[in-house]
Amino acid sequence: MRSSSTFQPIENSKVIRASELCATCHTLYTRALNRQGQVVGELPEQMPYQEWLHSDYKATRTCQSCHMPVVQEDVPITAVFGQPRSGFSRHIFVGGNFFMQRLLNLYRTDMGVPALPQEMDNAANRTIAHLQSKPRKLVIKSLEVQNGHVEAEISVENMGGHKLPTAYPSRRVWLHVTVHDGAGKAVFESGKLNPNGSIEGNDNDEDATRFEPHYTEITRPDQVQIYESVMGDPNGKPTTGLLTALRYLKDNRLLPHGFDKTTADKDIAVRGEAETDENFKAGGHTIRYSVACGDAQGPFQVEAELWYQPIAFRWAMNLKPYDAMEPKRFVNFYESMASGSGVMLVRSTGATNRTEEPAWEKTPYCWAFQFSQCHARQPKLIIVSQRFNF
Repeated sequence: MRSSSTFQPIENSKVIRASELCATCHTLYTRALNRQGQVVGELPEQMPYQEWLHSDYKATRTCQSCHMPVVQEDVPITAVFGQPRSGFSRHIFVGGNFFMQRLLNLYRTDMGVPALPQEMDNAANRTIAHLQSKPRKLVIKSLEVQNGHVEAEISVENMGGHKLPTAYPSRRVWLHVTVHDGAGKAVFESGKLNPNGSIEGNDNDEDATRFEPHYTEITRPDQVQIYESVMGDPNGKPTTGLLTALRYLKDNRLLPHGFDKTTADKDIAVRGEAETDENFKAGGHTIRYSVACGDAQGPFQVEAELWYQPIAFRWAMNLKPYDAMEPKRFVNFYESMASGSGVMLVRSTGATNRTEEPAWEKTPYCWAFQFSQCHARQPKLIIVSQRFNF
């Protein structure tokens, strides 16, 4: 600017470094319309800034610190007379929708995409790497065989600065849990991603008028723990239409640390069974799986995976009835790529030691020694092992 206009630029504000800059676009309310086109209400479509503001991260991390990686070395910001300076970030704005990046790349001619194929491919790969590198934990906290059941307690922790997933409500995260017997045969599976993009056992993928509830315990393969937001129309039915959605029937997306669900504003509130689940709280969720063993023999292997899908199956399938070029084209695109519509974020495994553990071996213990005298004239020392559970 100095060389061409003699204008000397100066820093006027640090707003570009503040989360409030991101909030200007990513705080979005959608107005619902009736059949006459009249506004009948509104929906908080995406609120990542408000979620961040209600968490511990408001005092420690900004949106930019995660989504715009900091350049570690000093760099010039202009090619002419640029002086190396520190504290800059790369303007790559890593998000979470790798599926649309790949769709745009694959159907670039139909969509008129000017970016080069390798650029779009790199963007999708960066998005997946960002999703998988973010600090989140999946832990099998306890695992045992009891009364003919494999009992597992699984904990998932969200260490991001907003809900997981956040923003556009087509996104979902879920648990895929499998149990194998001692011979390696699968005796239980919940949350399998089908080749068409649906989740096996998910009520909403099978029937647009229903949706999968939030669980505290899962005992059957057709029960799936899905962390998602489900919108409701004026009749209280599930919908994927932003112009018909008035409220959330379910919102059990994983909360960031410091998020108090009892004091959260209505626009970012927890909805559904998760409201009363004591194990669904700031930082994540702990859920129990109780799987009947039947005649299967151990040791049993349990594998838990946390999966993410930016465009859920129902969001694409609800477009099928529309007799117009755009929705028909998108549904065709989705169906051709559905097998790659999800990505695993983190995995955890555990194994039982034997088919059934004796009751006295299930908890921590200490030994105590009891002394007694069994004969007055000839005292004896009797050591009795005694188990104390804590």
